[in-house]
Amino acid sequence: MQQVVQIQPAEHYRAPVFQAYQHRQIDKIEALKQLPQHLRFQMKVVASVFPFRVNNFVVEQLIDWSKVPNDPIFQLTFPQRGMLDDESYARMASLLRTEPSSEQIMALAEQIRAKLNPHPAGQTEHNVPELEGERVWGMQHKYRETVLFFPAQGQYCHSYCTFCFRWAQFVGKATRFNNNDADELHRYLKANRQVTDLLLTGGDPMVMRTVKFERYLDALTRPEFDHIRTIRIGTKSLTFWPYRYVTDPDAEEFLALISKLVRAGKHVSFMAHINHVQELRTDITREAIRRIRATGAQIRSQAPLLNHINNDADMWAQMWKEQTQLGIIPYYMFIERDTGAKRYFEIPLHQTWEIFRQAYQQISGVSRTVRGPSMSAGPGKVEVTGVTQIKGDKVFVLRFIQARNPAWVQIPFFAEYDEGATWLDDLKPAFGEDKFFWQEEYEAMLRAD
Repeated sequence: MQQVVQIQPAEHYRAPVFQAYQHRQIDKIEALKQLPQHLRFQMKVVASVFPFRVNNFVVEQLIDWSKVPNDPIFQLTFPQRGMLDDESYARMASLLRTEPSSEQIMALAEQIRAKLNPHPAGQTEHNVPELEGERVWGMQHKYRETVLFFPAQGQYCHSYCTFCFRWAQFVGKATRFNNNDADELHRYLKANRQVTDLLLTGGDPMVMRTVKFERYLDALTRPEFDHIRTIRIGTKSLTFWPYRYVTDPDAEEFLALISKLVRAGKHVSFMAHINHVQELRTDITREAIRRIRATGAQIRSQAPLLNHINNDADMWAQMWKEQTQLGIIPYYMFIERDTGAKRYFEIPLHQTWEIFRQAYQQISGVSRTVRGPSMSAGPGKVEVTGVTQIKGDKVFVLRFIQARNPAWVQIPFFAEYDEGATWLDDLKPAFGEDKFFWQEEYEAMLRAD
């Protein structure tokens, strides 16, 4: 007998009731009033630099408040003291004690943000393509087959993740990296028939209404876009706002659009950001998963390995097992990028490989679709394949899963073992080599841009 899922009335959850990257918002969240005042002040300091946004579904359904501040979803959504270095924290804390203006806070925040590598891997410089001699702002074309599109209406999220590598997209006065020109998107795709995959990303495109999705996607069912075989939607909404697929006003219209794309022969995949197994256990999320799969679309899961949140091999194994049982395909374990609050979340590369390996050993073949641990670095997605000894030298074994030059893919290369290394830039070629095999060509690509 099929279980009847009881869904709490949607009226209880209106997207998002708590939102801002202003420190003053911390005092408006009732659940935080149980915490000591010094912890709330620390949050205010950090929220003055990094974007902060959380909704009542996350607060009431996903966080175990008896475990705060160590609860993983609390760590995932609420600012933490360790996200700022001591000097930056002290400067902002001192300013906040003087009852400053918003302009003063913003000015100091922008100084601190500038030191945090806000746009890693050339995402707004080296990956932006051209159409008819002009750069296409709000689009990235790093890999031959795949175009990333940043719809203007989708450049925020239902809640902001504290580790987010696109944190700079949500703060400051700089021009946002986005595009609302559906015609320009379609012209670019028609002009580049080597492209097979379109990825809508953000922010979170699932904050958009269906009518906006239709502008961008409906045309792709026409014959001139037959080369576009896969449409991906990068989203956290499956666990942070599952009502989008169940009881939001245009939920049915959105699912109908996805069904239409599938019937037109498109492979539609929701690239679900799921950071902890705790996110999967609400009835509304499981109903959202069921509804998406009923359209013929697939759901793939991806997440970085993060200190303080999910640095536990047993948890990853359990999460991959539950995802597989729900019909979600485990896809990527990423390594925390070299930006923003990485100092708080990053884990040495040798430990990321050990955690991945220990988790991988616990799952069956159907869940071993997952790849990683992978760095989305400037030259491509670099996987830490292992640590080994070669002729007496302890080395990292690395390979490209995806690369700016497809010819680099799957060629193994080696780096000197370094216990403190957390990113590709920390590594040196092994065996006395001056450069990695791909390095000169990659440097030439950057000069050409």
